[in-house]
Amino acid sequence: MEMKGMMGGFYKISEWIMRLSVTNILWLICSIPFVFVLLPILFAETTDQVTSNLIIAAIIAPFTLFPATAALFGVARKWVMGEVDAPLLKTFFKNYKESYVQAMVGGLLYAVLFAILIVDFRVYLVKLGSMGIVSYLFLALIVLVGVSLLNFFSMLVHYHMKTFQLLKNALLITIGRPLRSLSTVVMCGVVIFISFSSPKLMFLVPFFTMSLVGVIAFWNFYGIYTKLQMQAEKAAEAAAEEERKRLEEDAAIMLPNTEDGHTTIK
Repeated sequence: MEMKGMMGGFYKISEWIMRLSVTNILWLICSIPFVFVLLPILFAETTDQVTSNLIIAAIIAPFTLFPATAALFGVARKWVMGEVDAPLLKTFFKNYKESYVQAMVGGLLYAVLFAILIVDFRVYLVKLGSMGIVSYLFLALIVLVGVSLLNFFSMLVHYHMKTFQLLKNALLITIGRPLRSLSTVVMCGVVIFISFSSPKLMFLVPFFTMSLVGVIAFWNFYGIYTKLQMQAEKAAEAAAEEERKRLEEDAAIMLPNTEDGHTTIK
């Protein structure tokens, strides 16, 4: 029996807190090797320590972080598409298993790309003084690739495509839908900023941050997908109408005229 009123509202809120936190914890557990390497960066005292840990994290990420994130996006897909009662454990690990290889391969390519962009960003920011302004270009590219990565995960759990097609289409959607991409950057950026803005809010990271990012990113992607589907359906209807008219015109030419000089079409 469904509860109504204030108690029903509290019940729904508690359900969503449970869904988000369980999914986030599953993602964190499956990403543990990556997290262990990344955490020391927060306490690093030298640039060399940061660089070495980032390199190790980039090597580990495709085998742990990226498959776990794909699994999280698989759960977020269910929620956005209305299947809010989908079993969390089953859905998460099913997507983890099915998406592992493609998430790993795509993750390797993204890890290399991120490493190159971050190194270039640091070089122009720190070592080339007067060319420091160029670092902002690399920062923008890092953000762009980050949104493309989120779209890659969304497409990975929503389509059956080859990895190269997923990578290409994720980049095209990111560039071709700038307002959606900006929306993803702003909303996900707000979630991440709030999560790390204060020690008192750091509890959001293990329980909610990545789940919220996944839901926001897939929601934006699904908006693009829905609009593209509508456009494709309208184009198909228009093509079918043109074909129908052409067939009618061909039939009118081929049919004999009636006594009053007009052509009849049954």
